[in-house]
Amino acid sequence: MKQIITTPHAPTPIGPYSQAVKAGNYLFVSGQIALNPATGTLLVSSILEETKRVMENLKAVLQEADMDFSHVIKSTIFLNDMNNFTQVNEVYGSYFFDNFPARETVEVSRLPKDVRVEISVIAFK
Repeated sequence: MKQIITTPHAPTPIGPYSQAVKAGNYLFVSGQIALNPATGTLLVSSILEETKRVMENLKAVLQEADMDFSHVIKSTIFLNDMNNFTQVNEVYGSYFFDNFPARETVEVSRLPKDVRVEISVIAFK
C-alpha cells in the first residue's frame, strides 16, 4: 500500500510527481531544490543558503511523515558543479549526527530551474 505525503511547508511539485511516497515503512522523498514554500521563489544568493533551503524542505517532508533525518537511510545529492561539494557537504552534514545514511554525490549538466543543488532521500521507520 502506498500513501502520498504532502505538506505546505515544502514546495509544491513543479511537475507530475509527489513530494514523497510512503510504502510500508519506507519513505521516498522526491528531489528538493531551494524553493521557498511560502513564496515560491528560489533562494540562490549563495550555495550555503541554497543548500540550507533544500535541507529545510526535506526536513518538512520528513516531519509530515512523522520522521526526521535520523530515519534517512539513503540520499542522493546532485550538483551542477562539483567545486561546490565542500560547502554543500558542510550544510548537509549539519543535519545528521550519527549513523549517517548511504549517499552518492554526482555532478550533472543541469538541474530544474537552473539551481546548483538538488537532494533526494529515502527514509525508513
